[in-house]
Order: sequence, then structure tokens, then C-alpha cells
Amino acid sequence: MEASGAAAKGKKGAAGRKAGGPRKKSVTRSVKAGLQFPVGRIGRYLKKGRYAQRVGTGAPVYLAAVLEYLAAELLELAGNAAKDNKKSRIIPRHLLLAVRNDEELGKLLAGVTIAHGGVIPKINPVLLPKRTAEKEGKEPKSPKKATKSPKKTTKA
Repeated sequence: MEASGAAAKGKKGAAGRKAGGPRKKSVTRSVKAGLQFPVGRIGRYLKKGRYAQRVGTGAPVYLAAVLEYLAAELLELAGNAAKDNKKSRIIPRHLLLAVRNDEELGKLLAGVTIAHGGVIPKINPVLLPKRTAEKEGKEPKSPKKATKSPKKTTKA
């Protein structure tokens, strides 16, 4: 009598379902949150990583949303860098240019080295050649030095 009563109450799982009955389609937490990043997997990593004794239900959703935002921001900037270089694929160089040219991402990833990224093109102003426009109106300095004669001290 108890087994039939449990089935009548609508117990979930295989025991409570009639044989061959329609199964309700499962909806992932990522779909519920409207995210592309996997909420369930991030929750599992949070638990397995032992960052805290207990992990709330909203924590993996929030973390997935933050990670998705950062990825989207980085990919957008890297895509723009690739387009500027007339390329259709994003390579590590484009990622580096995107990160280093953005102030906030540059701060976040200040100590990060991107393999095969290269460096930001920059020449120190000291190393640049002097402008010719400045020299045209002025006389060269070397003849002025030649006009002065050093004082000679002779002991007799």
C-alpha cells in the first residue's frame, strides 16, 4: 500500500514515473541565467577547489557571468585589433595589443606574459633623431667652441 501511495503523491525519479511516460526536459542553470559559460561546471570547480566550506547557489552564476563578460570584452578588442591588421583570425599578438592598449584590462593583466604576443611598439623619444627644422635657423655649436681659446698658464 505504501509503494502505490508514494507513486500517487508524484515522487520524482524513475520510481515515481509511470513506465513510458513523458520525461520533462531539463533546463541547465546556464540557460536559466542566460549565459554561455557553464554554471554547473564552475560550481563543481568551486566545491572541488575547497575555496570555502560551503558554496552558495548564486556564487557560480555570478562568477560565470563575470568570466563571460571578461571573455567577451577581450575577444571584442582582439577582434578589432585583428581587423586593424587586416586579418580574419585572432592570434596571440592581437590579444596582447588588445590587453595592453586598454587601461582596465592592462591593469588586470599587468603581470601576465602572453606567449608569442611580442611587445607594444614604442620608441623612447630620446632615441629618435633630432628634427632638422630646429637646426636650420641656428648655427652649429662646434665653431663657437673653436673661437674660444683656452687660457695657458706658463711658469717661467
